[in-house]
Amino acid sequence: MFKPIPVAIGLRYLRAKRRNGFISFISFASLAGIALGVTTLITALAVMSGFQREIRDRMLQMVAHATVSAYGDPLPDWPRAVDMALEDERVAGAAPYVEKEALLSGTRNQPAMVRGVVPAREATTSVLAEKMVVGNLDELVPGGFNIVLGKELAMWMGVGVGDSVIVTTSNFRSTPMGAVAQQKRFTVSGLFEAGYQEFDKGLAVVNMEDLQRVLRMGDGVTGVRVRLHDMDQAFDVARSLALRLAEFEGGPYRVSDWASEHANMFHALKMEKTLIGILLSLIIAMGAFNLVSSQVMLVTDKQADIAILRTLGLSPRGVMGVFMVQGSVIGIIGTVLGVVGGVSLTLSLETLLRLIENVFGVSLLPSADVYYITGLPTDLQGSDVAMIAAVALSMAFLATLYPAWRASRTPPAEALRYE
Repeated sequence: MFKPIPVAIGLRYLRAKRRNGFISFISFASLAGIALGVTTLITALAVMSGFQREIRDRMLQMVAHATVSAYGDPLPDWPRAVDMALEDERVAGAAPYVEKEALLSGTRNQPAMVRGVVPAREATTSVLAEKMVVGNLDELVPGGFNIVLGKELAMWMGVGVGDSVIVTTSNFRSTPMGAVAQQKRFTVSGLFEAGYQEFDKGLAVVNMEDLQRVLRMGDGVTGVRVRLHDMDQAFDVARSLALRLAEFEGGPYRVSDWASEHANMFHALKMEKTLIGILLSLIIAMGAFNLVSSQVMLVTDKQADIAILRTLGLSPRGVMGVFMVQGSVIGIIGTVLGVVGGVSLTLSLETLLRLIENVFGVSLLPSADVYYITGLPTDLQGSDVAMIAAVALSMAFLATLYPAWRASRTPPAEALRYE
């Protein structure tokens, strides 16, 4: 009795049994469509966010969050650069590195990136030591000319632990026969598996001093790799370090962070998620169109009621509010059911797929012997759920406007003429 009249009548229409059962069916179909669309969209975006997180985490395990390097020439005083980086409270670890593209020759040839590291410092910037499947990173001793290969790279080249690999760089040396590419024989001492093909098939790791000798760099390095407590601050920290280095040693310095180095991949993943979200939101739109149909039919069915309400003094705006309330409540119920269903389905999705696999004998999840990712990663983000709920509620609200406006334009005399 304390509700506004349009709200009270709208809720009463929602609870009342209608004379036309088809209208009730259409209303239920619109509610179910909205709920199904919200559930599907939440689950799909959670799965895509999970794969994005998995790819990003696997990649960031092997790369630094930020790097500072000199343009062209080697970075001469790397110990000072490392010390200056560690003075920043935002930095969790820093280490020098030497990097060069080279051609690796075993049974077959394969181009790869050869990275020279200091094994004792590498643990502060990456988890390479934890990804070793054969051998140990500590075997990369200065002067030993040992090399650690990605597992796929070693398989492609047809080499294993103990075999020799010839590293050919683009540096040339003068000989009586003319300019010859610089070559050096390394011994495979270990294999690693990062779970990311860019590294497993395209990266080889050696001791930094060995690679400095091959490239004739002296004590210089390519740059300094930095790992942070908060990777979103990577560019700011790297730029700050470059400016501080420039005060002592001139410059300029090249600054790079994980986001800029892999910008194309992250942009593609973001675009894919956006497009999938837009396409799946059409399911919610279908439920909204069904809501329009049910509201139009309801307005037609309630012509006499509308006329009586008008003669009793209810304004056209009040009539419009009655049907907006009734339609909006259907949208709210559908959205709430969809959110609950989407969250529940996301949290139990992998278990459900495993159950389907066992019952029907089919393979739905990736297997460990073919893919890097063996499960179904999900990342349920509150911002995605809130955005989907807002879109569903907005569509439901917009779907009520036209039928409600038509109801408010109903002439009372015309509606009661044949009653």
